[in-house]
Amino acid sequence: MANALIYGSGAIGSILGYLLCSAVSSKDEKEAEIENVALLGRHGHMQMIREKGLKIDFPEDSFAERSKNLFFKHCFTSLAELEKSDFIPDLVVVCVKTYSLPKVCRELMESGMIKGRLRDSEFILLMNGMGNKDAFQPLDLPEDRIREGVTSFGVKFSRDGHIELKGVGKTVFEEKEGSRARKIEKFLKTGFEKKGFEIEFAPDFKRHQWNKLFVNSVINPITALTRKENAIVLLPELGSTVERIVAECAGVAAEEGIDTDPKSILNAVYYVAEKTSKNTSSMLQDIQRGRMTEIDSINGYVMRRAEKHGIIAPVNTALHGLVKASEKRGPG
Repeated sequence: MANALIYGSGAIGSILGYLLCSAVSSKDEKEAEIENVALLGRHGHMQMIREKGLKIDFPEDSFAERSKNLFFKHCFTSLAELEKSDFIPDLVVVCVKTYSLPKVCRELMESGMIKGRLRDSEFILLMNGMGNKDAFQPLDLPEDRIREGVTSFGVKFSRDGHIELKGVGKTVFEEKEGSRARKIEKFLKTGFEKKGFEIEFAPDFKRHQWNKLFVNSVINPITALTRKENAIVLLPELGSTVERIVAECAGVAAEEGIDTDPKSILNAVYYVAEKTSKNTSSMLQDIQRGRMTEIDSINGYVMRRAEKHGIIAPVNTALHGLVKASEKRGPG
């Protein structure tokens, strides 16, 4: 059994805490308190979990239980708190927003824990967007100690101490070689499958990452700009816009060496939009809370790579600009 630190325990990070925990705790059974997973997150969220546990609501049509309340022995608000504890993670799952990765790198370097408490830990970057591993380069980690992942969970952060699982999809991790990597993969596979969640380790991870980007490039900005749930993407009035976004993304992917079929991509986008029609996208949640979004690493990434290859992506460029303007405007 491995120990896992969830670095950035917001919506996705909190559901990861549930998936990787070795025990299901309850307030009346303190001996069953979760010990193999530690959460590191915002003070308000961590304080509420310490006091009342992490409440998770599940979709009625997918789970026998409507909700769970989980209590964690270790809830940290800083690396300094981790350093003072007796918790030593074998695995660190980083679930922050892509724009926060440079800050995470600085925190880890300044703490000295990369050569201390975390010197033997594997790191997983589980988040939206592209270029995440590049942003983690300042830590100079060996290739066998860092991998990426993408997930199709639909999770809503309701309030501190409370999340709602809105949709369940596959989580794909980059496949790695070596005995340590295999141990971590077994740990992840056991946790996910025991709770009925789909998981895959892919040698061609970059293709999966692009597939996620295709979907995000359509659903995230459209929902953020219209302030609507994912079902808005299915409207006939947006059909030509969706097609143009996909065509631009496919063109950039082809320049990056990824074989693509725009029609198949379009079908995948509509499939996800229909399956998650009642979801509130993470980008819309950010806009509603007046927070910075991940648009730079989604449509912004497509825009920058298009420029590098000497092609144009006008719709992605427009969406990027509109969402950046919405960030400045704030919620409401």
